[in-house]
Amino acid sequence: MFIRRLQRFLQLDYAVGVLLIIAAVLAIIAANSPLSGYYNWLLDVPIRLSIGALDIHKPALLWINDGLMALFFLLIGLEVKQEVIEGDLNSPAKVALPGIAAVGGMVVPALIYVAFNYDDPARLKGWAIPAATDIAFAIGILALLGNKVPSSLKVFLLALAILDDLGAIIIIALFYTADLSVMSMLIGSVLLGILIIFNRCGVTRLSPYLIVGTLLWVCVLKSGVHATLAGVLTALTIPLNATDQKGRSPLKTLKNALHKNVYFFILPIFAFTNAGIMLSIEQFKSLADPVPLGILIGLFLGKQIGVFSFCWVAVKAGLARLPAHSSWRQMYGLSILCGIGFTMSLFIGSLAFTETDINPIISDRIGILVGSLISAIVGYVVLYRAGRHCHSAKKEP
Repeated sequence: MFIRRLQRFLQLDYAVGVLLIIAAVLAIIAANSPLSGYYNWLLDVPIRLSIGALDIHKPALLWINDGLMALFFLLIGLEVKQEVIEGDLNSPAKVALPGIAAVGGMVVPALIYVAFNYDDPARLKGWAIPAATDIAFAIGILALLGNKVPSSLKVFLLALAILDDLGAIIIIALFYTADLSVMSMLIGSVLLGILIIFNRCGVTRLSPYLIVGTLLWVCVLKSGVHATLAGVLTALTIPLNATDQKGRSPLKTLKNALHKNVYFFILPIFAFTNAGIMLSIEQFKSLADPVPLGILIGLFLGKQIGVFSFCWVAVKAGLARLPAHSSWRQMYGLSILCGIGFTMSLFIGSLAFTETDINPIISDRIGILVGSLISAIVGYVVLYRAGRHCHSAKKEP
């Protein structure tokens, strides 16, 4: 009976969001209980992989952030490629509004953060933290609203979130890289070339792509560029329209295999290992400090201002149209919902302050958690009320 109920729950659209909330709550409980010592020990467990001259030695937390999250970015890359070729991003008309909204949703929050932290180069490194939107959480909250939200608005949010993640990937590649290793980059370039040759020669078996992609991950990890980008590069070379011996698309096959593992296993693990924060009066007082305040305001106000205002200008200028059967009230609620940063914000935060004296647990996580929570609650309420208003308007004679 329990197994059947669990299986039915995992098939719900909002199940991933619920699991992420549970993982974050468990992390906070672990960090604020007698288990805190074990929790911190778990994050710091050294894991070493040595094969000949290759030596990768990292604590468990970094294996999760650099390794498991590469699979998340692999899935994002697959989704982006499919949407661009045959999905909701396959024409300028379809990509116009979510693309413009994604730009506004990244630029305005980043500028707000900069306004709070422009006078300190170390704090300024976190400028991209509030620029990200969490796909799983945002889609999960929207799913809770059911038919109160038109399906076109759900498609719009998915397209916006995918483009937002693509923007985050570009930001990570350009701004969050360490000292570069020329040799590792050269070897990585050769491996990427091999993946492209596989694609051009019509290789449809997944194993060659995954083997070379794993080697590419090692090279990117050693190069100083963040290792998760290897997942995106590998994804873009995997064929979509070609079919294997069983008549299946390699890209869709891999995407389907990854989807549940990433959203029901990897992301909850990431949330559990990154959301642990010791709660105290001092922590909440720290919300007034420039870093967490810039993140909180950037997520809650910056996202809604950026997404909504850019959409309004685009529609009024005739560059795009509102999603079918949606209203401006619903667009505003959706804009607020985009302030749920969580997974991507935590990930960028883990990169931003690694080489500074700023303690990220104090400086960014409280701002991310509070900003995302407020955005989720307020966005849900606004969309719920907007849905009821539209429903009532339809009933009027």
